[in-house]
Amino acid sequence: MSDDTSIHVGSCRCSQVQLKVRGKPLMTMACHCAGCQKMTASAFSLSALYPLDAVEVHGLQPVIGGMHGDLHHNFCPHCLSWIFTRGKMFGPMINVRVTMLDNAAELAPFIETCADEKLPWVTTPAVHSYNKFPPMEAFPQLLQEYASAGV
Repeated sequence: MSDDTSIHVGSCRCSQVQLKVRGKPLMTMACHCAGCQKMTASAFSLSALYPLDAVEVHGLQPVIGGMHGDLHHNFCPHCLSWIFTRGKMFGPMINVRVTMLDNAAELAPFIETCADEKLPWVTTPAVHSYNKFPPMEAFPQLLQEYASAGV
């Protein structure tokens, strides 16, 4: 796994939006909600939570897609790849879609959310599973556990 000073890069499908992330994510997740299933055209979305200042976006300016409310799902304006999500609930953090990064294989989900919407044949290696989202008060412990797990 990456250390705190590592730099990883990635891009959208057409490479017109590029990402650079510094350090390890604060936590990795799989979301099984029906919305993520529809936006990814897959069984779940994978994401890695980073401090906002650890992520650089270059190239085309991402556009808001998906839901247009408290969460801002950012997509490439050309190929429409879902790149990252920002929102008040994340505070000064950004939720990067793991598969946009070249080191995606290193970023297995630590938690899974919305497991009550999971397709019945799906399994992940997540350590923690939540039927909805974890309560906000659980996040400090989850972040600490993820950091100390050395993943």
